[in-house]
Formats: sequence, C-alpha cells, structure tokens
Amino acid sequence: MLRLPMASAEPEVRISIGSRFENIDLIQIVVDDALGRLGLDEEERHWVGIAVREAVANAIKHGNRQNPEKNVEVELRVDGDEAVIEVQDYGPGFDPANVGDPLSPENLLKPNGRGIFYMKRFMDHVEYSFRPEGGTVLTMRKRLARAAGEPSDPSQLPQEESKE
Repeated sequence: MLRLPMASAEPEVRISIGSRFENIDLIQIVVDDALGRLGLDEEERHWVGIAVREAVANAIKHGNRQNPEKNVEVELRVDGDEAVIEVQDYGPGFDPANVGDPLSPENLLKPNGRGIFYMKRFMDHVEYSFRPEGGTVLTMRKRLARAAGEPSDPSQLPQEESKE
C-alpha cells in the first residue's frame, strides 16, 4: 500500500511492504523522491537513503524474521524543520544497548551491527520504541534546513543517542 497526498507542498508518505528484501528498493525510491521535494540535495538524500535501507533491512531480517506475512510499515512526514521517517516491524523487539560497537576491535570483522551505526551517523536523531503487543518502531529525524556554515557532511554532525 502506498499513499501520497495529491495536493500537498509537503509530502507525506506511508508504505506497507511484505518482509522481502526486494521491496527495499521501492521504499528507497519513494523516500528519495519525497526528500527531493522537501529540498534535500542529492548528497543528503544519499546518506538518508543508506539509513532508510538499513532500517528497512533490519526490520525485515531481525524484526519480522523475513516472514513475508508480516509487513514493514514506513512513514515519512514533516515535523517543523525536520523530515521524520518511521520504520515499524512486528517482531519480538531487541535491546539496542546489546548491539556491539562495530568500530571496536573485536567487532571489526563481524558482519552485523553496522546498520544502527550508519543510521546514527547519517541522521540527526535516532530513537527506538517498542509496542507492548510486539514490534519495534524506529524513528529517525533529519533537519531540512541548515544554518549558514553548518556542515552537510554527516561525519561532521553531532550524534544523538538511542533511547528505549
């Protein structure tokens, strides 16, 4: 299911997909288009796109355990001067504090743990919440307007911590 408002200057996007990795490209294309209409340049959209891809891949793989009967819900909306992207799954949830730092020497060669790192690096704010009936809601925020002289390179931006 894909819903876009017809006559809105600020796009609001809601997408529901089955838990299949081939659906990630569809989400990225739609989110990229919406972010472009919101004024994010190509480089910023690239970094946000990586964060969205990682979030959806985690929801499919770790949240819904690749069960195509379970959906991943993605919503993009504007809140003040920020784009807010929520990714929801229907899995058992997890404790973000138990995800190892991929930059620690013992984790450098491990294939897991980089997605959350990328999300925190490329977005201005990342937060997890957990529904009592099961499922994780990941909320990521990206500022739409930057003050003069503020860096656009994500490696230069301050990072926010996840909250439970």
